[in-house]
Parts: sequence; C-alpha cells; structure tokens
Amino acid sequence: MAQLSRRDLMLRASALGCSIAASPLVTPISFADAPWDNRLVVIVLRGGMDGLDVVRPVGDPSFAALRPDARDGLPLDGYFELHPALAPVLPLWEAGELAFVHATSTPYRDHRSHFDGQDHLEAGFATPELGQVRDGWLNRLLQTQTGLRGDVAFSVGHGETLLLRGAAPVSNWTPEVDLMMSGPTLLLAERIMQNDPLFQATFEEAVQIAGSDGDAVMHGMAGAADVTDMEMMNPAPKGTSADKAKAQFVAQRLTADTRIASFSMNGWDSHRGQEALLSRSLARLADVLNVLRADLGPVWAKTTVLALTEFGRTVRLNGSRGTDHGTGGLMLLAGGTLAKSQVLGRWPGLSEADLYQRRDLLPTSDVRAHAAWAIRHSFGLDRDLLEQTVFPNLDLSHDLGLFA
Repeated sequence: MAQLSRRDLMLRASALGCSIAASPLVTPISFADAPWDNRLVVIVLRGGMDGLDVVRPVGDPSFAALRPDARDGLPLDGYFELHPALAPVLPLWEAGELAFVHATSTPYRDHRSHFDGQDHLEAGFATPELGQVRDGWLNRLLQTQTGLRGDVAFSVGHGETLLLRGAAPVSNWTPEVDLMMSGPTLLLAERIMQNDPLFQATFEEAVQIAGSDGDAVMHGMAGAADVTDMEMMNPAPKGTSADKAKAQFVAQRLTADTRIASFSMNGWDSHRGQEALLSRSLARLADVLNVLRADLGPVWAKTTVLALTEFGRTVRLNGSRGTDHGTGGLMLLAGGTLAKSQVLGRWPGLSEADLYQRRDLLPTSDVRAHAAWAIRHSFGLDRDLLEQTVFPNLDLSHDLGLFA
C-alpha cells in the first residue's frame, strides 16, 4: 500500500469538502491531570437578559406601574417572584440549589453595545485597554495551573469565544458538527498517525470527542462504505434542541475528566414582543439546567453553574412591548455547591430618582466578583491571584455568602 503523508491526508480531506480549520484532527491539545474535583459551568446569555422580568421585585412599590403585564409570577421569598416560564426549575429552588444576584453588572457603562458588553463580560477587565485584551477570564484561570490537558476545559458551540480564549489548552465541540469515519478510513488514519506522537495524540482526542456522544465514529459498521468519509453529521437525537445537546455533552464530559465547560445561549435581545420571546428563552434555560442536574447525577453536588448576561434592560417597556438595552442585570447560579436558595444583591429601588440615568436598574455589585468567589470556592485559588491575574484590579473584599 502506498504510504501517505500528513499533508496528503489533509489534502484528501479538503477534497472531500471537510473544513481542515474546523476539524478536531488538527486541533492542538496537550494532556495532563487536573488538580480539582469540583466542576464549573459558565453559560453566557447573549443579547441582554431582562432580569426585572426573570426575577420580579414585586415588593418594590414602583414595579407594578413599570411592568403592568408581569403576571402569574412564582413566589420566591416574599419580595421577589420568578417568571412562570421557569416553573420547571422550582424544584432546584426548593432543594437549595438555585440562587440569583440582582442589580449586578460588569463595569461596562453607557454605550450599551452587545459586542462591547460581551467583550467586557468575557474578558473580565474593567479598564479602557479592553481592546488590547487577547484572552478571557476562564482561560486566565487555567493559565494559573501547570500541566493541564485540553479536555480539562471545554468550549461548546460555534467558534471560539473570548471567555476561554488564551494560552491555556482548551477543547472545543459543536453539537451540530461531528466527525464520521468509515471503518477502513479510521484504520488508515490510525496507521498514518501512529509514528507521529503529536498527531497521534491529537487524532486519538478527536476520536474520543467525536465518539463521546455515542453517535459519531463508525468502526466498520454495516453500510459504512456508503457513508462519505469525514461526513459532517448532526448527532443530536430527534426532538433534542441544540441547547439540550450542549447540556448533555457538558454533563458527559464533567462526569469524566473535564472540570470547566462554557457555552452560549442566544435569544435574549427583547426589543419587541418581550413576553413571548422571554418565555421561550427561559423555557430553554430551564431545560438546560434540568438536563445538567439529571445527567450529572452525584457530580451535581460538586458543580456550580453560572448564567451571565452582558447587561440588563430598561425598566420601562417601549412602544413595541419590549425593552431596550440597559445596565443593571441579573446573574443566575445553580448547583449542589450553593449555601442555599436566595435572591442576593443590594436592591437599589425603582423610583425614578433611584434609576441609573433615570432609565435603567442601578448596578450595585460587580458580576465579576461573584464569578471570582465561585472560582475561589470551586478551585481554591488565592484571593490575590483572582484579584490580580484572573480579574485584574477586582476588589473581593465583600463575600455575599453564595456558597456553603
């Protein structure tokens, strides 16, 4: 049999229509052990979630006039009510495994740009030099450790996000794209890679990742010859949304060697028709949380889930029955590591004099600080390291007591 070089294999893969840049076959990944047992999941809610509608401050005398359509809320603590679309996660609240921080935000102010707001959220910087930042706070967390392997952290979804971008090795997976190989092609690839340690390790990782959902890599199965080599497939079962597929994959990885996972959920930009849009998005979020809790099993007790958004929204509805880009927002936390279910944060009030620029909920805490305390609890990082390296110039002098 003629001998093929790595370059030959990649050229042939290109001829088959496979994107080499997206292929796990050429993703550099290094291997080592993780020093932690706890798990952290970070979900970025892209679009600016309206925290006032998600966790409703019905005890504030100004709320009813500002949000007359907020009905059927689920009581939480006598002052706040939960949006009815989150009813499926009430068991988490009752179990002490769900919490919220209200009136929180990154230091980003005034311009209310999705892109800039998300960059601030994921970079973890508060300074004007944000445009020079090339890594995210989750990756800087990984950089504080030595000898980590790529699958200690997973970025799940399309493309590379700033949150996990940086020098530390990170694995990536997208539920809509998977690697499928026929039996003969798999044997050929293994033979080509066997004498090259770098490519052999990378190839083995690709096969492991592709096969982890139980549906991707074919080892001489019947009919394999009829399947185009390196075919791009959708592994999610019928009826399973992309969000659920992400949650299922994350749970699979976290019950193995992975310790950190991050993915995004879109659909939170509610300029018009907010009632219907937010209900749909919250139902998806509830599904994700319940999938994580169910699939993680006993590992849920060691897991912290953070759901963050780039900013809140205006306190008043606009003419399209929606809300515009605001400032103070809401952070959601879930997992078996929480001290108890609670709504935290210093409530600023909703009278016009209390609002930020007389239009937005006033932020009274830094969302980065709550994320930093979650990291400190989960992985035991020193406070100085969090304040100087992971979140430069952050003040961690106040602990809200989110964790047991």
